Amino acid sequence: MNQRSIAILGATGSIGTQALDLIRRYPERFEARCLVAGTRAEALFPLVREFRPAVAGLVQKPKDIPEDLQFCQWVFGEDCAARALELAQPQDALCAVVGIAGLDAVWTALDCCERVLLANKEALVTGGALVMDKARKLDRALLPVDSEHSAIFQCLQAQMGNPVRRLHLTCSGGALRTWTKAQIETASVSEVLAHPNWHMGAKITVDCATMMNKGLEVIEAHHLFHTPLDKICVVVHPQSVIHSMVEFEDGAILAQMGKPDMRGPIGVAMGFPDRLPYGGETLDFVQLNALTFEAPDAERFPCLPLAIEAQRAGGCMPVALNGANEEAVAAFLTRRIPFGAIYRAVRTVLDETPLAPVSSIEEVHSADIEARSRAKTILGRMQC
Repeated sequence: MNQRSIAILGATGSIGTQALDLIRRYPERFEARCLVAGTRAEALFPLVREFRPAVAGLVQKPKDIPEDLQFCQWVFGEDCAARALELAQPQDALCAVVGIAGLDAVWTALDCCERVLLANKEALVTGGALVMDKARKLDRALLPVDSEHSAIFQCLQAQMGNPVRRLHLTCSGGALRTWTKAQIETASVSEVLAHPNWHMGAKITVDCATMMNKGLEVIEAHHLFHTPLDKICVVVHPQSVIHSMVEFEDGAILAQMGKPDMRGPIGVAMGFPDRLPYGGETLDFVQLNALTFEAPDAERFPCLPLAIEAQRAGGCMPVALNGANEEAVAAFLTRRIPFGAIYRAVRTVLDETPLAPVSSIEEVHSADIEARSRAKTILGRMQC
């Protein structure tokens, strides 16, 4: 079997480190040709030492590069992921850069790579139609890494041309699922980050607690699977055992199940069409005993319908939604606003944003800058 070269963008994050764990397990199948991180040079250096990529990058340039790591080509700066891809020319790119910062990397990966393993939902939230159109024109494979979209992708392998009635995205409910509206308003950072099932980065964990993450995933599924919004359902499933489902026109539903472990969907994307055993825990149905489901509560978690509303409006609105949310989450994590203010800030930004078309990546970035500027002004008035 030929070894595939891969770039890991976001190498020191949760997705990146788990992908590298799979490369350790399958050195005959994968070559880590490119490793890129943000500001954590101290975490990237040992990975470069271990995997010896041809190209490595950091957004923030360190004071110096250790002498034993100067064997590879280094790139620095905000655009280091895109430039590293251009230099490395890997077959695959795992795009796990958080937020809209990953959009340019995905855009460049479509030019440079045979396959894009997508762990950055914001690239499709903000640039969805543009990214999907480019992937189609270049005949590039976009393989989802998010557990929910990987589950749908896996279920669709059994479609055999049969029409799909609905996609069902499951949702754990996050750390505040059972809290009252009043309790949610004043939830602390530590309480919000205490996700019951998944170990993820801070930003996505906050998004899970507001259920904005599920709204962003609805938008991602809409683009990725060419499915109308009214055919995408969200169901709260606290056990996180069923990762999502596909319902066909005859009423049959296929579900992808497993223990919550991101190495599963990462491995599906990296190894496709093969599956990569990763030493994960086996699902014991007898011990599990029960699977439960409930409808999402729009009153307590209004970010979910807000995201869908933004996508229905179209144009610059999903970009404004994402930019405002990124700014609001950052303000919460630095304890400048209460948790409940995240929704109010994003809602206000959307209300104040004129609807405008977005027909290029440059226009996406312009809409993002404008939304962030509005959000910063609004957040300044909300500070604790």
